[in-house]
Amino acid sequence: MTPLRKVVIVGGGTAGWMAAALLAKLARKGLEIELVESEEIGTIGVGEATIPAIKRFNHLLELDETDFIRSTQATFKLGIEFTNWGREGDSYIHGFGKIGQDLGWLRMHQYWLKMRDTGKVSDRFADYSINTAAAYANRFMRARADMKASPLNDIAYAYHFDAGLYALYLRKYSENLGVKRTEGKIVKVNQRATDGFIEGVVLESGAVVEGELFIDCSGMRALLIEETLGAGYEDWSHWLPCDRAVAVPCSYMRSDAARASPPNASGGQSALPRTGEPALGKSELLTPYTRSIAHKSGWQWRIPLQHRIGNGHVFSSRYISDDEATAVLMGNLDGAPLAEPRVIRFRTGKRRKVWDRNVVAVGLSSGFMEPLESTSIQLIQSVILRLLAFFPDSGFAPAPRDSFNRLVDEEYREIRDFLIAHYKLTTRDDSPMWRYCRDMDIPEPLRERLDLWRVAGRFFKTGEELFADESWIQVLIGQGLIPAGYDPFVDLRAEGEIVKYLNDISGVIGKCVAAMPSHEQYIEATCKA
Repeated sequence: MTPLRKVVIVGGGTAGWMAAALLAKLARKGLEIELVESEEIGTIGVGEATIPAIKRFNHLLELDETDFIRSTQATFKLGIEFTNWGREGDSYIHGFGKIGQDLGWLRMHQYWLKMRDTGKVSDRFADYSINTAAAYANRFMRARADMKASPLNDIAYAYHFDAGLYALYLRKYSENLGVKRTEGKIVKVNQRATDGFIEGVVLESGAVVEGELFIDCSGMRALLIEETLGAGYEDWSHWLPCDRAVAVPCSYMRSDAARASPPNASGGQSALPRTGEPALGKSELLTPYTRSIAHKSGWQWRIPLQHRIGNGHVFSSRYISDDEATAVLMGNLDGAPLAEPRVIRFRTGKRRKVWDRNVVAVGLSSGFMEPLESTSIQLIQSVILRLLAFFPDSGFAPAPRDSFNRLVDEEYREIRDFLIAHYKLTTRDDSPMWRYCRDMDIPEPLRERLDLWRVAGRFFKTGEELFADESWIQVLIGQGLIPAGYDPFVDLRAEGEIVKYLNDISGVIGKCVAAMPSHEQYIEATCKA
């Protein structure tokens, strides 16, 4: 039971500095932490949208929220809007937090399923969640802890932020806690002859950085976990067919050329107004939610920050070329591009062993899930927190490592199935990619869930699954998978009681949203960078 003396983190960026910050804050005193990175090796740095779990991470670090928001040019996020996913022209928001109020032991959506087509209640599911209703109204405020009985107490949020600025912010934080940063390219990895454990990394300068536990944050290269240890990779591209993304930031200000942009390469019109149409102001563009817009061979993200908008087109190279995908993206920007678009290649899946011998992979070195539900940063923090829970001593007993890998596998697969559901539950017939997704086989656990839902709108979460029932319910309804029936116990209540119950929820939420400031007004008043 000899404690570890030194941890070496290979690679910086968001993953490396998140690992450094949390280890420096929470690991035992006296643990030496050294991070090796090279300024010459760039990072992907487009993971700008998060889910509410990021607040737990920041809370563990005891970060001041306002300072963090200003330092990273952050905005607030109530959820994700999905457009053209179930079918072209459809749109829904997967909002964080609660949906209405339960009545008895049944969830609110069960009563809505019975009454939604009667004309007596709102048939728009978004009206029953403070997050989705506020998102559509472009309004925001933090939850009011002093209003326990109000929907304003239920507001759940995450952030959009500049990933590069977040890494710099955490670097300063980590270095203040004693983390040592070493600049240099790694040219060789030294392994122990007896068991293949890594002993140190050799830099281009000839210097050797030695350690006992190594955290691989080298991105998709996976220098330690794959190139050195050969942990293996589980490929999920047959379920999640997109394998590339092109990304570019843009301004909130449109150029004259942008206002007259032609139809885009996906066959639809550009999101920009054409000549003669009024341009939207920043207040209307600074949405408190991420947008995911499905195109013929992929989908486009839109992430508004305080100083710019992050954009990307995730696509399948089987169905569209890089140049065509770039044209789709550039034809659907809200403002002038601020950089040259860049193409990122990836393969969806995960390492067969995220912890192998004395190496733990964090971030893109552990696997890749496309950013459809903003899980990239969540997977970084969950792996780091699990490592702390199973933190080894110098003997590296196998039991903690095996339990760690099992739990990481479960989390990855549960997120994978949630993402697959977005693709599978489409009725689109306008392109080869969507026909493939609609007709493809899916993992058995997901098929069982969808079959159960189809009967009477029942959904049951298992274990420590990341996405709550509310997330699944919103996505399944939003994608158009309306159950054939509803829970029979709904009929124990009189129709008038149900109508009043549902209308009370939507009515109170509507009044609460009307009292909220706009997203831009809230940022200007409380945390403008």
